[in-house]
Amino acid sequence: MPFNIPILLTWLRVALIPLVVGVFYLPDIFPHLGFSILQLGLASTIVFIVAAVTDWFDGFLARRWNQTSAFGAFLDPVADKLMVAGALLVLVHLGRVDPIIAFVIIGREIAISALREWMAQIGASKSVAVSSIGKIKTTAQMVAIPMLLYYGVLFGIDTRFWGRCYC
Repeated sequence: MPFNIPILLTWLRVALIPLVVGVFYLPDIFPHLGFSILQLGLASTIVFIVAAVTDWFDGFLARRWNQTSAFGAFLDPVADKLMVAGALLVLVHLGRVDPIIAFVIIGREIAISALREWMAQIGASKSVAVSSIGKIKTTAQMVAIPMLLYYGVLFGIDTRFWGRCYC
């Protein structure tokens, strides 16, 4: 398994997933601190955005420094899917995303991963390479999820409304 800065950033993204989820359980662990749901949403949003930025940055560095690897190509989408699934589960629990929507998004991710694995086994992995539409879908998720984690008005933007539009 190769180890370089892009892979380290991907592992960092994996490590941040429990923080995105765990932030909302702080009141249960530390009830005396009196966290508001808006404060928890802001903290979770910041952690999610940091993780999303590492997603872009690790790919950029891997290509720029010519440090792409089979392991990195495997780990990066796994980290993305775990991050999205973890955030969606929290959003379902908080009642901010309908369970059917979360099921469709997570189900699609699993189906595409299975399809890519199968196509790779039969030697046709190029036919299911990441497309522009897939990148647009990921961008929409990386915009919608932080908005729904925050779930309030931020800089005059109603993140509840716009988050639901993108998700």
